[in-house]
Amino acid sequence: MLIYLIIGSIREGRTAIKVAQWSMDCISDFALHDIHIELIDLKHWDLALFSGSHPPATGIYDQPKQQQWADKMALADAFIFISPEYNHGYSPALKNALDYLGKEWQGKPAAFIGYGTTNGSRSISQIRQVTLSLGMVDPNAVLEIRDIFKRNKEETFTANEFEIDGLKQILNKLIKYQ
Repeated sequence: MLIYLIIGSIREGRTAIKVAQWSMDCISDFALHDIHIELIDLKHWDLALFSGSHPPATGIYDQPKQQQWADKMALADAFIFISPEYNHGYSPALKNALDYLGKEWQGKPAAFIGYGTTNGSRSISQIRQVTLSLGMVDPNAVLEIRDIFKRNKEETFTANEFEIDGLKQILNKLIKYQ
């Protein structure tokens, strides 16, 4: 099973990269068989604001970057989206990445890791609405990271037992849809 861990922030000094690295390390420690996790960094993909001439739901991708993104996302069996909370919502870079495609998301389970003022709950609430409208499966796999502003002073993110257990639950729920 191939799971993409998508970093939904492109800001300089972003916390999402720390959370992503912790997630990758933690998942590796779980030693799950037949589970492959790949980190997808939206900053490296540099997806321009979507402006294609065809709605993505048509499956007609007239921009080379859009077709590359579609080819990449089609390979995944499931997704874990890491999203900060920006102004009571999720990041515009992540919204844009989702809006680029149509059928490549359909029928695949999506999990969410959020953080921010309300532990990411508002960003997760909004992104779940969008992923459902794209036809993704919602196995109720959510991790809200608490007190990120107090805990984000180091170069790496250090999780507590609740967060480690939450990440295990996310993986277990995604695996059920394999």
